[in-house]
Amino acid sequence: MGEFQENVEKILGSPFWMLSFYVIVFCLVVIWLALVVWTYKDARKRIDDLIIIVVSVLTSLVLPYMGTLIYAILRPSESLVDVRERELEMRAMEQELQVMRACPSCGEAIKPEYIACPSCRRTLRASCPTCDRVLEPSWKICPYCGQDPRAKRVPPPTGG
Repeated sequence: MGEFQENVEKILGSPFWMLSFYVIVFCLVVIWLALVVWTYKDARKRIDDLIIIVVSVLTSLVLPYMGTLIYAILRPSESLVDVRERELEMRAMEQELQVMRACPSCGEAIKPEYIACPSCRRTLRASCPTCDRVLEPSWKICPYCGQDPRAKRVPPPTGG
């Protein structure tokens, strides 16, 4: 058993194996530092709080490989840009819903520019007989041409 141990020590003590060992350790350190940098960059994209970012990076730095794994498990699923985009979409939808009205007959959502309900065909607004612009039901006269939409127009007398 002594000869075997001496041969193993000779092989492992050779410069080739020492160089291989140092190269492997160097690669592991480079990968570890790359993971720390990735943790920092990803945390900045996903987290607003500076303290949480620092804790995430320190965890990744102090616990090689495991710190990054812990961060990857606990990190927020959405980036800050995605969260802001989703909030803007929600606000836009809320504003669109506020602009929409309901048909007094069937309750279907209608846009303010509709003249009739597309579901039940109820007339929502009339058009001016003079200028053909859309009128609101509460208007007494057409604000565009000044004519009373309820007044019956009498054709001019024909000469003859």
